[in-house]
Amino acid sequence: MLAITIAGMAGCEETPPMQYNLILTVEAPGTGTAVDVTDSSPYAAGTVVSIRAEAAPGHRFAGWTAPAGVFADADAAETTFTMPAQNVTVTAGFFAGQLIQSWHDLDAVREDLAGSYLLMNDLDSTAAGYAELAGPAANGGKGWQPLGTSAAKFTGTFDGKGHQIRDLVMNRPNEDGIGLFGITQEDGVIENVAIMNVVVIGHDYVGGLVGDNWGGNITNCYSTGSITGNNFVGGLVGITGGTINNSYSASSMEGTWWVGGLAGCNEGTIMGSYATGSASGYQGIGGLVGDNYQGTVNGCYSTGGVIGESWVGGLIGANLGTVTNSFWDMGSSGTEESAGGTGKTSSQMKDIATFTDTVTEGLDAPWNMGTVGDASQRNPAYTWNIVSAATYPFLSWQPVS
Repeated sequence: MLAITIAGMAGCEETPPMQYNLILTVEAPGTGTAVDVTDSSPYAAGTVVSIRAEAAPGHRFAGWTAPAGVFADADAAETTFTMPAQNVTVTAGFFAGQLIQSWHDLDAVREDLAGSYLLMNDLDSTAAGYAELAGPAANGGKGWQPLGTSAAKFTGTFDGKGHQIRDLVMNRPNEDGIGLFGITQEDGVIENVAIMNVVVIGHDYVGGLVGDNWGGNITNCYSTGSITGNNFVGGLVGITGGTINNSYSASSMEGTWWVGGLAGCNEGTIMGSYATGSASGYQGIGGLVGDNYQGTVNGCYSTGGVIGESWVGGLIGANLGTVTNSFWDMGSSGTEESAGGTGKTSSQMKDIATFTDTVTEGLDAPWNMGTVGDASQRNPAYTWNIVSAATYPFLSWQPVS
């Protein structure tokens, strides 16, 4: 008798897809609610789920965030979310303040310099209000009027949400305190703001983001463009007595005294930041800071060229403060001298060991840094990322250029 065996019959049934939990939450209790409209969690990867956010009285919806998955529109209160192949928490953010959506909205900040503001989209030369408020012909050819003056400083909170403010023009060679923000004071907070393609001309205390940061806190901000002034000229800030953290500048600077790639003068604290733009002037010229006057610089670096007559340094021009765990590129800066920090070759500046191995000369504590495969990748588990032997360190939050 012939026996026939049919193999694999038990495996004919399809294995059901993996299911993953979707959890919706709000950034701060009492600010609003977040609802899974589809209401069928758990979901298979790739499932499109409808979600809705509702703000509590006195608040406005500010956007969705999630560590994985895809939003159809992260800025819309009602949208869809495509599930990733993992359990995921989706967070709705709400804001008790004013939303900035045009140059007119940005200009209105000066009406309440102690208020809270959230930038909801990019602003550039095509946005409403540019010609009359921020373009080269605005305000009689002076361009943008800085937010905050010596008589009325900015003390509020401004969150750029990573959006870009582009094409800003300021032509005020006889005025002090020139930048998107003119003068900030203690309690002022500026974060997640990108100033792109800025052209700034001022007299003293001139920067792309802030002219004079008396005591405010600046975090996760950056600038690109050209900054020109007389004294205290910086790519991000002209002079600072507050805190600059996790920020950078690729602007080029030109001035007379106290010119720096990030800040012209530091009387506060600068941490985890860097500058790549050139700085030129007469005295007190630095790749990162022109004059570190009783200030603190920690965990920073610079690569830009520096040109001056005296007190010229690859990282720091003049120093009466404290500089630790900081470096400059001796090749690209054009100098082996600095009033603070430790000079390295270009290849050493692209080596993670320079910043993480305390055997390195000038490194007392390792930077929080991890490698990525290429410059388009980010690993947010670390403050700093680097492509081994290929790039200088960059901040893990910064956008892909």
